[in-house]
Amino acid sequence: MTTGPYDVLPDAPPPAASGGGSLRRRNHWIATLAILIVTAIAGAWVFLHLGTWLVIQDPLAPADVIVVLSGRMPSRAIEAARLYGQEFAPQVWITQPEGPGADLAAMNIPFVGEDFYNRRALMAMNVPALSTRILPDPILNTAEEVEEIARNARESDMRTVIIVTSAPHTRRVRAIWARLVGDSPRLIVRHPVDDPFNAAHWWRSTQDAMDVVREWLGLANAWVGFPAKPGQD
Repeated sequence: MTTGPYDVLPDAPPPAASGGGSLRRRNHWIATLAILIVTAIAGAWVFLHLGTWLVIQDPLAPADVIVVLSGRMPSRAIEAARLYGQEFAPQVWITQPEGPGADLAAMNIPFVGEDFYNRRALMAMNVPALSTRILPDPILNTAEEVEEIARNARESDMRTVIIVTSAPHTRRVRAIWARLVGDSPRLIVRHPVDDPFNAAHWWRSTQDAMDVVREWLGLANAWVGFPAKPGQD
């Protein structure tokens, strides 16, 4: 069959735009690259601020008691003594961490716990012995420590507690207190003014890096309700 000069084939496809596929591919790669750049920047920002976000230093206010958390002896006790000297609270409590006392006693080796030395540090910083108290129940971790402090504070009708711990540990103490205790008694979290933790450059020190990893894992465990039973920390 022949066609005339004015006949149009009905199935003829429209002419394709020149270079359309190349343009779409180029836009796809530009969008992918932009997403990767934004993700890298966000990841770097988070990495750089992992340490600084952990640190809390609540405003000071009069309290019923200052509590020295176990660990990093004697810096926490020294800071508690400084706050006592500024009359922020009339007494200082010391928690009693579990230690190797029982194992050493079985070997007839005397053991003096960390609480003993914290009390001596307080006394050396002019805190009277009668103004100090070692809490009675041994604790294994921060969760047990918080529960012990809150229980004794409530038994004494206390409304405000100052807890002194190390800088990278402050955020986790706050999170554990909020979950296990709430806002009664009120908590003020402090760390030593000369704490050596380098929050802005935490990756430069093995100790600081270990603190950051441990605290973030502990925070995650606290946020979801302690599915992993806290061990000694």
